[in-house]
This record gives sequence, C-alpha cells and structure tokens, in this order.
Amino acid sequence: MFARFARRHLRAVRLARWGAPPPEEPGRPLVVYANHPSWWDGVAFMLYATALFPGRRMFIPMEAAALARYRFMCRLGVFGVERDSPRGAVAFLRAAGAVLAEPSHMLWMNAPGRFMDVRERPVPVAPGLVRLAELAPRARFLPLALEYPFWSERAPEMLAGFGPPLEGAALAGQPREARAESLARALEAAMDRLAGDAMARDPARFQPLLRGRAGMGGLYQHWRHAGALLRGRRFDPRHDPSAGEAG
Repeated sequence: MFARFARRHLRAVRLARWGAPPPEEPGRPLVVYANHPSWWDGVAFMLYATALFPGRRMFIPMEAAALARYRFMCRLGVFGVERDSPRGAVAFLRAAGAVLAEPSHMLWMNAPGRFMDVRERPVPVAPGLVRLAELAPRARFLPLALEYPFWSERAPEMLAGFGPPLEGAALAGQPREARAESLARALEAAMDRLAGDAMARDPARFQPLLRGRAGMGGLYQHWRHAGALLRGRRFDPRHDPSAGEAG
C-alpha cells in the first residue's frame, strides 16, 4: 500500500550510499529517531523499515488526535500519544518501555516531537526520547536523516541516511542534558551529510529502493509522447534527460 502510494507521488525513494543501517544485532531492541521535516515521514518510516529491517516488528508513536484520522494505522504498530501533558508523557514511556522490552521490536519516532525545517539548528530532542535510554539500556539508538527535495522532475525525491548507532547503556550513563546533546549531535551529523548529497542532485550518491514516475504528466506529457512518436524517436518522459538516471 505505501509503496504503491509512493510510486504515484514521488520520483524515487533513495538511501544514501554512506547511510545504510549497521549490521543487525537480533538480541537487542532498536530505536530509530529521525528529524521531522514533512507529513511524508510516516510513509518513509514504513518504506525504509520494510526494506531494511524485514525481521523486526515496528512501532511508531503518533499524536492521538492525528491517529484518530488514520485508524487503520493502529494495525501497523502505530500507537497514540497525548501531546503536551504529563499524563501523555507517562503513557508514552510506559508504551515505549513495553515495546523495547522485546528484543525483536523497533521503535521509530521523530526526535523533535514537532515539525521542523531541515536547516533548523540545534535539532530539538523531545524529553520522551531522552528518557528512553533509561528504560531500555540494551537498545541501540540509530539516527535517521530525512529530506524531500525537488530536483529536475515534477515529483519530489525521498532521501534518507542513517548515522552510526549510539549505545543505550552509554546514553543512560549520561546526565539527561548531556544525553539530549549526544542524540542531537548524532542526528545533526547525519542531516548535514544528507544535505550535501541533496544539494549535489546526483542520483549516483544513492541506492534506489523504489522508483516512481518521471516527467511532467498530464496533457503536456501526452504532447511530448506524440511528438516523439511522429519523429520516430524513443520517448524519454524525464524533464531533464541529462540528470543522469533513466525513468
């Protein structure tokens, strides 16, 4: 379902060649924490988790009010969180702790707890994420940078890159303020590196996990296709064939 939706609305889903996740450690739970640039992040979580972590069951916290509009996602491991309240914070920690008690589980979440521009620095880290290492010191914490730039086509790219994992036990041994800084620095490093690749606009820097549609679409695309047929040429739907990747 999510792959079909992405093919319709994105140019491609890509993973930075430097940013593949580390080798799995099956006996340990995993926390993937990302920046929060777009509505697309939830779709990104589903796509990258399915492609890269097939042996793990995924869980995602989501604002309860938003989840009420997408109730089908509860069947996919999404659970509701009440924002900006002590009761909601306690409920999140209880649910996250239960998830991470199972070594085969992984928790994916947006570090800031709110939408943020990819250029915002320092990257905010929600208190709930900071507390998780205390509940699950055996977990590994994996930073994930996400971006959705427009390159040469009508549809945007979905770009991602994982940074090196942080050990839960090491994080748990830090004071909370220092722990938040460690989590933020690791995520910022991945975001900065991904930003460089996004600005280069070079598909060769990425491994394609899924390809969507190329070209402008609509009537304009039909005119171009008809013109190519009349001239006896192979039709290339891309707006910029020099961009270096076939459609």
